[in-house]
Amino acid sequence: MNAVAAEPLSCQTSPERRLSTDPFLPLTPLANPETILLEAGNFEAQLGDLPTAVMSGGVLLRRDDKLAGADTARYDPVQKAIYLKGSVRYEDPGTQVLSDSAEFAYVTGRIRFEGAELSLAGNNSRGAADAIEINQNGFLTLDGVEYTTCPPGSEDWLMQGKSIELDTKRGVGTAKGMKLKFKGVPILYSPYLSFPIGDARKSGVLTPEIGSSGRSGNEIRVPWYWNIAPNYDATITPRLLTSRGLQIATEFRYLTARNDGLVSADYLPNDDIVGETRYQFHYQHRTLFGDGWRNQIDLTDVSDSQYYEDLGGSLSASSITHLNRSVRFDYFSPNFSMLAQVQDYQTIDDAILPDEQPYRRAPQVLVNGRWKTPFGLRFGISGEVVNFDRDVGVTGWRVNAVPRIDLPISGPGWFITPGIELNYARYDLKNTLPGDSTAPSRSVPVSSLDMGLIFERAASNSSRIQTIEPRLLYVSIPFRDQDGLPVFDTISPDINLVQLYRKNRYLGADRIGDTEQISFGITSRILDVSTGREMMSATIGQTRYHGDRLVTLPGTNVATSETSDYIARIRFLLFRNVNFDFGHQWGSGASDTGDTTKSEARLQYRPANSKILNLAYRFRRDSLEQGDVSGSWPVATHWNVVGRYNYSFRDDAVLEQFLGLEYESCCWGLRLVSRRYISTRDGTLDTSFGLQFILKGVASVGTAADKLLERGILGYSADLR
Repeated sequence: MNAVAAEPLSCQTSPERRLSTDPFLPLTPLANPETILLEAGNFEAQLGDLPTAVMSGGVLLRRDDKLAGADTARYDPVQKAIYLKGSVRYEDPGTQVLSDSAEFAYVTGRIRFEGAELSLAGNNSRGAADAIEINQNGFLTLDGVEYTTCPPGSEDWLMQGKSIELDTKRGVGTAKGMKLKFKGVPILYSPYLSFPIGDARKSGVLTPEIGSSGRSGNEIRVPWYWNIAPNYDATITPRLLTSRGLQIATEFRYLTARNDGLVSADYLPNDDIVGETRYQFHYQHRTLFGDGWRNQIDLTDVSDSQYYEDLGGSLSASSITHLNRSVRFDYFSPNFSMLAQVQDYQTIDDAILPDEQPYRRAPQVLVNGRWKTPFGLRFGISGEVVNFDRDVGVTGWRVNAVPRIDLPISGPGWFITPGIELNYARYDLKNTLPGDSTAPSRSVPVSSLDMGLIFERAASNSSRIQTIEPRLLYVSIPFRDQDGLPVFDTISPDINLVQLYRKNRYLGADRIGDTEQISFGITSRILDVSTGREMMSATIGQTRYHGDRLVTLPGTNVATSETSDYIARIRFLLFRNVNFDFGHQWGSGASDTGDTTKSEARLQYRPANSKILNLAYRFRRDSLEQGDVSGSWPVATHWNVVGRYNYSFRDDAVLEQFLGLEYESCCWGLRLVSRRYISTRDGTLDTSFGLQFILKGVASVGTAADKLLERGILGYSADLR
């Protein structure tokens, strides 16, 4: 054979073999990708002026990562082709074809099949054609073709066309004279259609989203996607709101070796309801400079305070009160970090008065370092320089420096860390009241002793370990009069398991709370020995005080209680299908709700991916009390019921409720959801209706109901199973 053909073709004979119907095994790359490897059970050759070769008994043909086989084959060196016949099978990394006969032009790498069936790797895409042609670049041309992602024997939807071209490397298909049938009924015809056959991106019109709401009327979105380059793309979405007008939404994304970001803008000229132009602008950017340096930009701006209430479409969006605008540079190393930023906020809640709005930080520089010494001591320092600016009230600079030394000592099952630090702050103020200092300062020493133990034992089940972990933190901070200091960014946070072991009861540098206290807690865990998975954890803790705490924030009283509330949290993962999470805070004070200050509980039962039931309860004294039920559950073959009911006991009102049906077959799905929810901060209710039709592997048509279900039902996955 090699003496006849000048092309790099080699021939081997082997015992008679038949091509398996199983997928080919992964191939070891040939040393020369242009080499063609040919194996046959029987081989007959005729030499002379018109040499030919006939192979039978099972033929296997391989070139690089492409493999073909048949019952028989005929080699024609004049046409530079190999003709395969009988149980023809072809495979490459992206395609599999079955046919009765095929022609392989081995110089160009082209293969043509007659009366073939094909399937594509990575999904359920398959089809049949009068003729299929594949070139060496993975480009397929199909004439007289049918295409679907439904499995064999279940062609619920079918695409038929005069011709279809599939680019398996780019993941893009195009069809001419295309007709789409659903359940045998034609539902769409197009002389030309482009569609994805994988995760590849391409320009074109995306499937529309259709829906309705009481505040804005019916709406339709028709996104157009622009694949500008492999690392740039954009989406332009006209959104017609029948009660408001035509809104244009744009989004541009970019990605380079060091940079990535997103720019989005929404524009609604002359809203028919409010008579004003509405817009939103958002910009996110990140640069990784290397050597620990990074830059981040986050800018958001809207035209008015009601934008998210009218056009946001969710309770979480309508509850936004401030929009961040910041440009920051930060640096990280094993022992040192730094942050420098300029930060501002747009306040979009008209109920927030000017003197209650957050300050601008223009600029702010934060540093934090920690180093070990040869004697076991650990030296650290954190500091901040920031200028607080606002249109009303006191403004000015604050310098804060906190040097510290501690001595961590530990052994198997125990640790103890004594430490001391000095918290210094100095201000340079403007717009102070007459008689107030423009340069107040404060120095407060802070001493602490943190210690803990870890006990463990084998549980009754030898595959599990139970631990008991007591911890104690002693903190001593003397009183320093700080009433003359402004309050730029300091708050008194709710107590929780993190705050329990913090030294300062305030968040922010404007106040360092005086105290002599002991915080103690105990945690117990049950761990799976083989996986390390935490099956259960339970923690309880409290802080006890010696004496009153005299340092206060403006408008608050001196703290005289001898103890803090108890804090407890329990998580159960002991049962495979049940998760339970419970947090509770309570004290000794009397109230209409007893001693409870804050409580939350969540129970999830999930015996299967399509079976989810969530129960949740949230309580905060004098603030909220809510119950939440959500889930997804099969009610018949292929049918699921989905829903959520979020109720406020305090307001005796429904915050959000939706109920829907979800149908799923092997290759298509349908979601139908009706929703009623609070869409404004004043409690105004809105109603919406959504219908989503999904053809797996091709597109979805209708409203994006999947996004609502993912947000509202914990554990729900929008991927149809």
